Amino acid sequence: MTDTSDRGGPASPIPDDADVMSRDMRWFTYATGLGVRVDAEAVPEPRPDTEVAPALPEAALGDRTPLPRGTTELLERAPYPHGRVGSPRESADALGHALVAGFGLQRREPENPFNDHRPYPSVRAKFPVQVLVRDGRHRRVLDLYRHALTGVGRQDGAAGPLEVALAGRYTRLPDTYRWFRSSLIGLELGVNLRQLCLGMELFGLSGKLRLPDRNAAGLLTDFGLTPEAEWSLPLTVALEDGGPPVAAAPAERAADPVLDGILTVNRAQDFTGSAAPLGPSVPAGLPGDGALSWAEVLWRRSAGRMPRGMYGMTGRRRPVPERTLREAVSWLSVPPPGPHLAAAWEELRLTAVFQGIEGHADGVWHLRDGRPTLHRARPGAAAELETYYGYPVTPYAGGDVRHASAVWFLSAHPRRLVDRLGPGGFTAAQYAAGWAAQGISLAAAATGLYARPARAFQEVPTRQLLGLDPDEMIVCAAITGTPRFEGLLCDLRL
Repeated sequence: MTDTSDRGGPASPIPDDADVMSRDMRWFTYATGLGVRVDAEAVPEPRPDTEVAPALPEAALGDRTPLPRGTTELLERAPYPHGRVGSPRESADALGHALVAGFGLQRREPENPFNDHRPYPSVRAKFPVQVLVRDGRHRRVLDLYRHALTGVGRQDGAAGPLEVALAGRYTRLPDTYRWFRSSLIGLELGVNLRQLCLGMELFGLSGKLRLPDRNAAGLLTDFGLTPEAEWSLPLTVALEDGGPPVAAAPAERAADPVLDGILTVNRAQDFTGSAAPLGPSVPAGLPGDGALSWAEVLWRRSAGRMPRGMYGMTGRRRPVPERTLREAVSWLSVPPPGPHLAAAWEELRLTAVFQGIEGHADGVWHLRDGRPTLHRARPGAAAELETYYGYPVTPYAGGDVRHASAVWFLSAHPRRLVDRLGPGGFTAAQYAAGWAAQGISLAAAATGLYARPARAFQEVPTRQLLGLDPDEMIVCAAITGTPRFEGLLCDLRL
């Protein structure tokens, strides 16, 4: 490994001054040779941030199938981490309960400008990933505010096996995110995949994951997700063998050159082979004393709070027991399902800045073979990281990194990903990183911390602080710490 933290070292393969909105696209071009034009002067001015796609697909106008009630009560009887609610033989509504457990509304914080809270995070609480269900004849979308599955797309097929699909809409995120929407949607798909697997695991359901291949755009047509150029290729989980055939779809282009570049990345996926059985989403070796239920852990999940309608997060510095670290490391030991995502997972490197963790020096740590190893003792590293964070502390917002107990970074060498998995490996790494980030979020919730996934750190100085290689890309980070503020919580669970 080349250490560039205190000296010049080799130059990065992309410009050091590349802006955050185009940086990942430049990494993709470097890794694949598939050029994406990222000249900001050559693309239209972004629309105002208020002009985004609706929360549900426009085609969601069909009949509604109510979701079962009582999911929270069932989860309250399931101790964290090893308790499970039951098998599908015990509940005809197992999938409905699993979807509510994984994705259901949790609470409203009256002072928080980003509502309502779910058991997983999302950029600006836009939740651009849709959860879709089809059984051959019916296609439906998860409609949380109506507590139902609402008809969408075709409803005239023959009866067939049950499938759940996850698809992200790029235009649900503001135009000002530009090409960066590609990575953000990829990460959120990984987060949502872990939540789907968790909900199914809690309710005794099994399934098989299929990653996108060159025909996967046909699923967008099948679900009525238009314009198709605004949507990512879907990840699908089949609960039963077989499935309705999907017709091949022609290569897509978008009139918007930014979206067209995003499609170049997303449509480079062509993962072949059989669908892979879902593995566990919860680590097997976690100690459990029954003090918490799964309902409580999902309720606690937070990306940090601020008072009086302010944005961002803040925390308080305090010593934390080693158990908090063991919990996070355990969640980070569980790979995502299937050989392709497992390979992308193996290519991710985990580096963290620790502060005030029992038995561990303040500084930079690497996670190797499931064990933290000190890379460099560096008191004050968290405060230094705050100077590289894209959301500074202001009278209107909090960007408190200096008090964090741990800031986790997932990084990868883009060319190694592509050499191992083809051009789609770039996106597979984002799925794997999102899966990992949600594991950190759940570990934090179980140990009384908040966890804020972030892509807002300046890559070059952060890479140098962490001792990463110059051809290594930071895929995602997660800031964990002790909340400073508390306030009224309005329960929205069903």
